[in-house]
Amino acid sequence: QVQLAESGGGSVQTGGSLRLSCHVSAYTSNTACMAWFRQAPGKEREGVALVIDDGTTDYADSVKGRFIISRDNAKNTLYLQMNNLQPNDTGMYYCAEGPGSITDIQRPGVSRRFSSWGRGTQVTVSS
Repeated sequence: QVQLAESGGGSVQTGGSLRLSCHVSAYTSNTACMAWFRQAPGKEREGVALVIDDGTTDYADSVKGRFIISRDNAKNTLYLQMNNLQPNDTGMYYCAEGPGSITDIQRPGVSRRFSSWGRGTQVTVSS
């Protein structure tokens, strides 16, 4: 079974930056779409960004212009560059893999279409 492992979380002040990484043990036919989700305490998990193997990306409105998702297939690694972080970006960040037919990270219920998940990395932004 494919394993995903996130890293790069931490604590920063408002306006700071972090770069998250997600290493995938093996790319499969189900790794066409890679995505980042986050979950804040007491809130539902929400989609942050996705990237399809053809390079197509999609972002949640709340992070557009601040976050950049990318993937390095040679290294089996997914990245999330997060800039101008705000306190409401605080949460546990998870990477996930799914089929290439997923193109809208904000679609209701989209998380159910992803088959494999990492354990998460914590991001805390203080004001």
